[in-house]
Amino acid sequence: MNRLLQWLFGRLPIGWLQLTHKRGRFFAALSGVAFANVLVFVQLGIMNSMATATLRPYTFFNADIMISAADANALAEGGNVARQWMLQAFADPDVIAGTGLFIANAPLNRGDTDISLTTFGVDPGQPGFIAPQIAGDIGLLQVQDVAILDRLARGISKDEAAAIRPQTPLSFETQTRTLTALTTFAGGGGFGGDGYMFVSDQTFLSLFTSRSSSAPDHILLRLRPGADVAAVVDRLRGLISDTTLRIRSYGDAAQEDLRHQQTKRPTGIIFGFGVLIGVLVGLVIVYQVLSADVADHLREYATFKAMGYGPGFFLGIVVEEALVLGILGFLPGLAVGTAILTLMGKATSLPLAMTTGMAVTVFLGTVLFSVLSGVIATRRLAAADPADLF
Repeated sequence: MNRLLQWLFGRLPIGWLQLTHKRGRFFAALSGVAFANVLVFVQLGIMNSMATATLRPYTFFNADIMISAADANALAEGGNVARQWMLQAFADPDVIAGTGLFIANAPLNRGDTDISLTTFGVDPGQPGFIAPQIAGDIGLLQVQDVAILDRLARGISKDEAAAIRPQTPLSFETQTRTLTALTTFAGGGGFGGDGYMFVSDQTFLSLFTSRSSSAPDHILLRLRPGADVAAVVDRLRGLISDTTLRIRSYGDAAQEDLRHQQTKRPTGIIFGFGVLIGVLVGLVIVYQVLSADVADHLREYATFKAMGYGPGFFLGIVVEEALVLGILGFLPGLAVGTAILTLMGKATSLPLAMTTGMAVTVFLGTVLFSVLSGVIATRRLAAADPADLF
């Protein structure tokens, strides 16, 4: 390490030697930086999993425009939309197909635990609105009380899910009715439910008897190939009578849902503050270590100062220490953070995992805030008079 730092800085690695002179303090400092990194990694992992879980159900469908109620900030929230607005949308020449989408949570009893599946009621006669990985099985829903079950849902074992096929269906009770799952798809648990399920719109209405076929949760529209989605959205806002409706491109609807989850919902705000707290903890730890080190070596620094060494020399030493702490503290933080996220992902079925983007972001942030702490710590040295230090 001495030779590497000497080669990098072109001088004796004074900062490294000062840090390692007191090994107990050095390893305590590294542990503190690693702990701050773990905090940030866990909070970022949860935030990323929330984003993945929020956007995942949007990947189940194939649409260009979505019409929702004014209070529909999320896919599974908000009021209903009258089906008549879909008929008005057909007046636009670029709109070639439309369908209503029903959404509700259906409880399932799985032995000693109850799980909740976000249930989509769709028209099995319009597979074009369903993502290709699911569309091939949508025809099965033409039979009443048939379902397509999420094989990654919490509470459903891998072996049980793998056995589900038309020859060996799985029957289960929900909403006082018996449904039969003939096949599965890959969904996964999220923050709003334990998994997903597809049924036909008629089966959905028999499960949720208070709902009406004339009032789905959302209306999905498909446009002719090459149509300008933004232009059609603008025309529909003037064409449809109800001006309170949220008429958006399907992609915009997904991104607005994500922003709502991250900035308006308590969970998103809490996780964001968790990241900030982790950063502040790391900043304070590195500053305290560097400030204490500067105080311990004030006389040595004063000697250098009296010999004519300028502020840049001292700043370089402290920044060297900050880089050592930031880089060496990052590595164990990365290892522990990865392990924690992996264990949390297995325990919760949430999409929790370490990503390259997270690792790079936290590494750069660690180095940046370590250097910032070093710059702050040198302010005391810059103001010191060598004559007062002896």
